[in-house]
Amino acid sequence: MTVVSILLITIIGYLLGAISFAVIIARSKGVDIFKEGSGNPGATNVKRILGKKWGNTVFALDVLKGFAAAGLPLLVYHDDRLAVIGLIAAILGHSFSVFLKFRGGKGVATTIGGLLALMCPALLIGLVVWVIIFYTKKVVALASIFFAVSLPMSAYFIYGTEDPRFYLGVVLALFIVVRHRSNIIRMFSGKENKF
Repeated sequence: MTVVSILLITIIGYLLGAISFAVIIARSKGVDIFKEGSGNPGATNVKRILGKKWGNTVFALDVLKGFAAAGLPLLVYHDDRLAVIGLIAAILGHSFSVFLKFRGGKGVATTIGGLLALMCPALLIGLVVWVIIFYTKKVVALASIFFAVSLPMSAYFIYGTEDPRFYLGVVLALFIVVRHRSNIIRMFSGKENKF
């Protein structure tokens, strides 16, 4: 792992993440996603405004860019640490896109894509947690928060604390929870949207 490889993977990861498929698809339908629904440029809000087809399309594309950001370093450099850097860069790009004046989505789908490449067992546990919470509470944000919190817990038992994937789980959990702070406030006030 060299300085050049770190910079290259960081830039590629960030630019991949910064492509907002939610904004692109919404604009193609004449919708400003920042002014509709929750105002969040993510798959959930697109699904709410434009329907299941387009929401699922945004979700799949966001997963794909996370997978590419983490998978490329694994393919080229065979280095987990670079893959972690690529994924974090993509999530930051998604959440603070240079193309959207440093606005963006919450990064859950992009995280899922990266975890598919990097730590699939922990991802599967997290998805089971997400499904259980979503189908019992019908609140996407709450399911996403529980998904995030499950990541470092699963990584601890699967990989141990010496593995960079454990620390990735911790960082992702903190980041996703912080990005959902407005949802948390709405949940406590009983104003969060349900599906």
